[in-house]
Amino acid sequence: MGFLSALKRTVIGRPIASKHAHLERLAIPVGLAVFASDALSSVAYATEEVMHVLVRGGTMAAYYKTLPISLVLILLMVTVAISYSQTIYAYPNGGGTYSVSSDNLGRNWGKVAGASLLLDYTLTVSVSVSSGTAAIVSMFPQTQPFMVPIALGAIALICLGNLRGVKESGILFSLPTYGFVVTMIVLIIFALTKAVTTPATPPNLPDDHLLQIPAWLLILKGFAASCTALTGIEAVSNGVPAFKAPSPRNAVRTLWLMIVLLGVMFLGVSFAAVQFGITPMDSSQEGYRTVLAQIAAKSFGDGSVMYYATLIATAAILFLAANTAFADFPRLASLMARDGFLPRQLMSQGDRLVFQNGIIILAVVAGGLVVAYNADTHSLVPLYAVGVFIGFTLSQAGMFIRFRRQKALLAHRLHVEDARGMSPDYPAAKAERGRLNRKMAINLFGGVVTFIVCWILLITKWEQGSWLVVIVVLGLMMLFYGIRRHYDYLAQSLSVGNQASDLKAIKSLTLLLVPRVHKGILHAIQYAQSSAPDCRALHVTLDAEKAKSVRNDWITFGADMPLVILESPYRSLIEPVIEYIDELRAKEPDMFITVIVPQAVPKHWWQGLLHGNAATAMKWALGSRKNVVITSIRYFLP
Repeated sequence: MGFLSALKRTVIGRPIASKHAHLERLAIPVGLAVFASDALSSVAYATEEVMHVLVRGGTMAAYYKTLPISLVLILLMVTVAISYSQTIYAYPNGGGTYSVSSDNLGRNWGKVAGASLLLDYTLTVSVSVSSGTAAIVSMFPQTQPFMVPIALGAIALICLGNLRGVKESGILFSLPTYGFVVTMIVLIIFALTKAVTTPATPPNLPDDHLLQIPAWLLILKGFAASCTALTGIEAVSNGVPAFKAPSPRNAVRTLWLMIVLLGVMFLGVSFAAVQFGITPMDSSQEGYRTVLAQIAAKSFGDGSVMYYATLIATAAILFLAANTAFADFPRLASLMARDGFLPRQLMSQGDRLVFQNGIIILAVVAGGLVVAYNADTHSLVPLYAVGVFIGFTLSQAGMFIRFRRQKALLAHRLHVEDARGMSPDYPAAKAERGRLNRKMAINLFGGVVTFIVCWILLITKWEQGSWLVVIVVLGLMMLFYGIRRHYDYLAQSLSVGNQASDLKAIKSLTLLLVPRVHKGILHAIQYAQSSAPDCRALHVTLDAEKAKSVRNDWITFGADMPLVILESPYRSLIEPVIEYIDELRAKEPDMFITVIVPQAVPKHWWQGLLHGNAATAMKWALGSRKNVVITSIRYFLP
């Protein structure tokens, strides 16, 4: 095993056999940690984003809209979850929104859904680690200048955890997820207890004249900001195959457990923030603390053990919330690669049964966003959620079309059976029709609601940069089109058709590069003579006297192969060979030319610095020439 292979095994672990793939499936507790950490972690910043908007109104009436907006959002959560429960059972092989849209709305809408979700998963990583960095800065203000390096380090560690495999990453991330849930519940209980014994604290709001916003627009903007809490809900439906059997049932149970926990924690944090009169702070402000950190200080006491425990748990789950994207982005990318819209390298699973290429790409792109936006959560959030609500809408519409087609097929079957005198089972058909009608109603209602919310998000966040989402999605669509067009062109161009019967013998020529005559090239000479009847030895000379010596040695050695001496007036060892080969190809374009390059392999790696490697340079130089093959024959130095 080489050094790099040994290092790889040490870092990401030993390979896992394909037959053991079923052992890597997740139970509900671990599945919740893998697929729900994104949604659950949004509790740490969703309320704060709502308040960022509402406090700009400068009035008590606007501030106290935090709780009503939270309640409306919980109803939206339930609506979306009901729809995705149906999706999980309808598509047990995963794929979620992408598969639903492609199958029922057409390939183009499937690409829109795929582009939106790929963007959303990337933003999930950037927003989560940036928010986790903010939690660290709340605990240790002296770390504020190092927010970007901290965020990048977190992405690297999460990437490494996922490269080690699904099961290992799930176990690794279970403790922070459940630690966060427990600390949030304890925090909410303390806040409720104080609410009973202590009157509510009025907030310190800016003056009314600072910013005049119409009440209806303020509420819409606040609701749009709250929708960041819904990002990640679709993750479970994308990763159904990762659950233990029966996969659909376990996935649905995980989805509803996530919704219950998310709803309770989000509403509890919003209530505590309003009860304590807390307002959000700017990340550049001295003594900056997140809203959640301020709630913890009010509930447990500033600097107490539970205060730090809450912030540590918050930072941990925010960092690890990116794991949801690392679990789903590679799966979605592999599905789209299978359909020819992304490079095929994204389809292959690595040694640890994970889509390692997708994991690495996600880490690199998300890290670039962290650097570009200086790890500022508030700057990244406007780009967030728009993409996922596009996916929500397409998923609801796709499931509505699916159930409507099933209803039409049911009616057609009854009509055919009746026409053939087969006595259709009308009671069972009526029950089935009623079930389909209920499902259609759920998806129609959910689709209308998520479509409206999508436009609210797009319009209210337009000035903050939501227009970038539109540009990126369109750019990805063009990329998908270009990749699929390339693969379709190759498939057509490389199709064998009836050409197999036209195969005929071709002329071939072997050229052996001879730097000088020594024992190391003996095997190369034998291989060259056995590979083709027409073999020639080539020697590129920079010195006429040396050329005479090589010619004399070649004659003395007695190799049954002509030696061609090529002069190099410009001291290049590569150009004369290329020119010679081009001349041969010009005379006979269909001839195959094999260039054999003897290559020395030193005993120790550092000795390689003392030897040239003409094979690599020759491959680069001749790589684009048709019917030219480069072969390296290694000889080992003592």
